[in-house]
Amino acid sequence: MTYRQRLSLFIIIDSCILLSAIFISSFLVNASIYVITLPLTVISIAILLCHYFFSIKYKLYKKVWEYASTKELLIIFKIVSYSILSAAVIQFIFLNDISFRLLAVTWLLDMFLIGGSRFVWRLYRDSIMNKQDNKIRTLIIGAGSAGTMVARQLLKHNEGNLLPVAFIDDDLKKHQLDILGLPVVGGVKQIAGCVEEFEIDNIIISIPSLSKKDLNIIFQECAKTKAQTKILPLLEDLITGKVSVNQFRDVQVEDLLGRDPVEMDIESISDNIRDKVVLVTGAGGSIGSEISRQISEFSPKQLVLLGHGENSIYTIEMELKENFKTDEIDFVTEIADIQDARKMLSVVSTYKPDVIYHAAAHKHVPLMERNPEEAVKNNIIGTTNIAHAAHLNKVDTFVMVSTDKAVNPTSVMGASKRLAEMVIQDMDQNSGTKFVAVRFGNVLGSRGSVIPLFKKQIEKGGPVTVTHPDMVRYFMTIPESSRLVIQAGALARGGEIFVLDMGDPVKIVELAKNLIKLSGNSIDEIGLEFTGIRPGEKLFEELLKADEVNEKQVYSKIYIGKTTSIYVEDIEEIVSSYTKFERDILRKKLINLANNDVVQQQRKAISL
Repeated sequence: MTYRQRLSLFIIIDSCILLSAIFISSFLVNASIYVITLPLTVISIAILLCHYFFSIKYKLYKKVWEYASTKELLIIFKIVSYSILSAAVIQFIFLNDISFRLLAVTWLLDMFLIGGSRFVWRLYRDSIMNKQDNKIRTLIIGAGSAGTMVARQLLKHNEGNLLPVAFIDDDLKKHQLDILGLPVVGGVKQIAGCVEEFEIDNIIISIPSLSKKDLNIIFQECAKTKAQTKILPLLEDLITGKVSVNQFRDVQVEDLLGRDPVEMDIESISDNIRDKVVLVTGAGGSIGSEISRQISEFSPKQLVLLGHGENSIYTIEMELKENFKTDEIDFVTEIADIQDARKMLSVVSTYKPDVIYHAAAHKHVPLMERNPEEAVKNNIIGTTNIAHAAHLNKVDTFVMVSTDKAVNPTSVMGASKRLAEMVIQDMDQNSGTKFVAVRFGNVLGSRGSVIPLFKKQIEKGGPVTVTHPDMVRYFMTIPESSRLVIQAGALARGGEIFVLDMGDPVKIVELAKNLIKLSGNSIDEIGLEFTGIRPGEKLFEELLKADEVNEKQVYSKIYIGKTTSIYVEDIEEIVSSYTKFERDILRKKLINLANNDVVQQQRKAISL
């Protein structure tokens, strides 16, 4: 229906209502069917004209009545009241008399009939057009402003075929009350019981400001049910209009880290990168590519993407050139192996980078256990090569990406990364370049992470394999880990080991269960199997050794580990002779040296 057709319809309806109200009022007041008199004719014309005047003034005919609320009711009150008062004035001017009782009854009938005619349409839509048959019964968690908006949108539009049934909220003052006709049935602990009682099929978490820790608690309660769980978009996305209040998203495993993500000091990072030449090693990997994306946001003069795999380097190059084509960033690619010392020196001397982010490394624990010589070549020798090139070319800052597995390592991978840390810490003491390392735990979605493995196992119908029921790990997202690396470069003074406060460690078995639940399956359908700890693995990881701990935060949620003993001569000895050892012997030597066992034994022998 066009606006002109709609306006004509409402004028006809209102005219009938107003005239009927006037004549009914006259009949009720005068108790006579002979109601067509001069005073009544004057009042009728006056009320009709005044009603249309005030209706146009207050835009009554432009209201969408399916959204009608108290605001529209107040507008009708004003229009009817002003029309009756104007009619009284006109009657007094023309007839020198005012029919108070007639006008009072007419006012009551006008309010009832005009207001009722509008709201009956909304009642019709809510009760007849929006039938509740075959709708998905939905529980809304959060009875605040966001939850109320969600419920109102679903009750009015219902594009997603969702039927809100009840609210859950921890505010005791709201319990046993109704909001929009929906009961607030209890707190978070009552979710499972409520789902069963109300036959809930879908749960919507509608608290945009919810912390990661609280979200994790709520999700664990939702996971006890068979209902599908979704979450309201971020508050900033709602405010900026990127998404609407009824566009829900699935809960992601990143939402369940149990802590809020680390933020960056944008100003210091910008000063460290803007209009500078930056080199990223391992730029085609999951961490290196994300570091490259985030660096590009700060408009470096030139970004050198160095990697060994041509396909991955080509992919990130094309992505960055497309996403930052309006920026004047010179993206350069170098296919090179960090084990090639001459090539590293050539690359660094050619581009003269101001900052190097060293993300290239072998990170897979079981594979490095079987190939310890490759860990030496890539993680120790490769790091030495690029760090030495940085020193000779007077690079301002060198940031090495390390791992929590470098703390008290039990694996070749962890040991090689710890020894690489020692290499750059020693180099920092004898160089004008600031050498620092950044340690963090497991990165969700990175190559070698358990998340892609679990997802593939779930897609195949299971079972999901976990090494040990008590195994725990620290987790962070790829963007978060990359932010930490970039932030470390801005905070670097030289020789530090930066560590992120990663909150509480996550049980791997709980992570697996959450992924199964997020995939829409039950644990019984997919299954869980424990396969035993793999060679080199620990039940838990640490971020700092006892003698490295520094309680002071240098930035929000970022700590600096103290520099400990460095055994460069022993590292050089292993590097120069690693090819002579059998794998088992090399493995033991690496792990012992990283844990200072060899040095301690030598000291004991000397003292004897």
